[in-house]
Amino acid sequence: MDSLPVKMLPELKKKFPQHKFIFQDPNEEWPLDEPFFVIDTVVGLPEPHVFDSIDDFEDTPKLSMHDFDALSNLRFLKKLGKLPEIKIIGLPVGISVEDTLEFATSTLT
Repeated sequence: MDSLPVKMLPELKKKFPQHKFIFQDPNEEWPLDEPFFVIDTVVGLPEPHVFDSIDDFEDTPKLSMHDFDALSNLRFLKKLGKLPEIKIIGLPVGISVEDTLEFATSTLT
């Protein structure tokens, strides 16, 4: 359901060799030395969208460590004062790789 960003990674690397793309697990330490984009699946999003702030997202219940997702990590980093400028490319569940690549390409250029 949320593998779309991973599927588009090879094509993004080809289209944008000047950018550094990293597959990052939310529970790993993230490199935070400069502003960056996050590309992630957003459940309930009707179409692709660029978010300028993590404050644009609703809280979700956290019942176990399995529920600790990218947003949780970003909020934690913000609370610590370690979150640089960020943009989030939100992708809805069920969108095609082609449509996603078109949106991401227009956003990253």
